[in-house]
Amino acid sequence: MKPIWLGTSWKMNKPFTEAMAWCETLAQQLPETLHPDIQPFVIPPFTAIHPVSQYLQQHKIPCLTGAQNMHEAEEGAWTGEISAAMLAETGATLVELGHSERRGAFNESDAAINRKVHAALRHGLRPLVCIGDSAEEKRWHVSRETVVRQMKIALYGLNEQQALQTLVAYEPVWAIGEHGTPAAPEQAGDIHQALRQALCEIFGEQTGQRIPLLYGGSVNLQNSVELLQQNDVDGLFIGRAAWDANGYCKIVQRVKQEFILQAQ
Repeated sequence: MKPIWLGTSWKMNKPFTEAMAWCETLAQQLPETLHPDIQPFVIPPFTAIHPVSQYLQQHKIPCLTGAQNMHEAEEGAWTGEISAAMLAETGATLVELGHSERRGAFNESDAAINRKVHAALRHGLRPLVCIGDSAEEKRWHVSRETVVRQMKIALYGLNEQQALQTLVAYEPVWAIGEHGTPAAPEQAGDIHQALRQALCEIFGEQTGQRIPLLYGGSVNLQNSVELLQQNDVDGLFIGRAAWDANGYCKIVQRVKQEFILQAQ
């Protein structure tokens, strides 16, 4: 079985004390709920990356730590930005790129995301590329074309080895946020099928089948297993349901019991 990626991004939430409390709960509960086929990860704000990474390593919790964004440049006069090299020094091993909030609020283009992907890989960071369709694109029935285009541009110029270090998360814009509506499992499966087909066309069948495809957008305890039961869904990028460490561990437990162990 391919690893099942289960992770969360905290966005601009959780100052130091809350971040450490989350880690402490994780250390208490995750070892009992984790399965070798599950790869957990957490993406805190920049200020918490180093302490979170250190805590997880010291307590031997196999949970990867990531960053929510980075600049494409190596260094320079980019006030307020952070480079891939700097992130690597914090203990981050992943970097989230192309989230719809950054595409919308900061006008990040597909081409800019592609440059960030290459910069991340140069410094040993695994890019987690977020793609998604808007409510209008869904209504116009162009969701598949939209997300495939976004993914192709983001991954442009990668060789097979680099592609295998990259993760792709389908996060429909209409499903994200406090008032988002989660995609039906069949909807997510349909989009992931199109993404998988495109990956196989770009990188070949053997490589394309191995690139992790995650679903994100109002994931919760109730729909977690049903989403993973769809072909080509290799993991879940969880939002608010995982901001409470107890909630995150419950999802991990359900995936272990009702998806992995039942399939064995």
